[in-house]
Amino acid sequence: MKELHITTTFKVFENLSQLPKDIQSLMNEAVAIRKKAYAPYSHFRVGAALLLDNGKIVLGSNQENAAYPSGLCAERVAIYQAGAVYPEAKIVTIAITAASDSNPTLSPIPPCGACRQSIAEYEFKQDTPIEIYFMGEKGEIYKSNSINNLLPLSFNSTSL
Repeated sequence: MKELHITTTFKVFENLSQLPKDIQSLMNEAVAIRKKAYAPYSHFRVGAALLLDNGKIVLGSNQENAAYPSGLCAERVAIYQAGAVYPEAKIVTIAITAASDSNPTLSPIPPCGACRQSIAEYEFKQDTPIEIYFMGEKGEIYKSNSINNLLPLSFNSTSL
């Protein structure tokens, strides 16, 4: 028997002002779209902003539905929109922010498992890492250089 050790590394920014200007702008777009989330059940709003290699920015917010689990997370709304509208473009960066209507969200909120798998699919498809920045409603922001930090040993088409 042997052991497998997996190490992940994140860069931590204390607040929005520490981010590079272009990432501040992208995160501000995620914050703005977060406020438009349709979250009447969870009261937990998430916004995502994707920067594509063609310079376009694609936005998404979570969209809930009384018939769980018919809703969709912000990250997947944005990723699938990018795939539909700009199928040849690569996703360069994703900025994600989350806030609760009832409690302060002060720690970084990473993508859920389903969103991690969706990001992994596109990262594998484009054969280029996707930078992921995520935060709560304020406070620290974590940066991952690839989905591999959040989803090591990922499942992709080579597993089929």
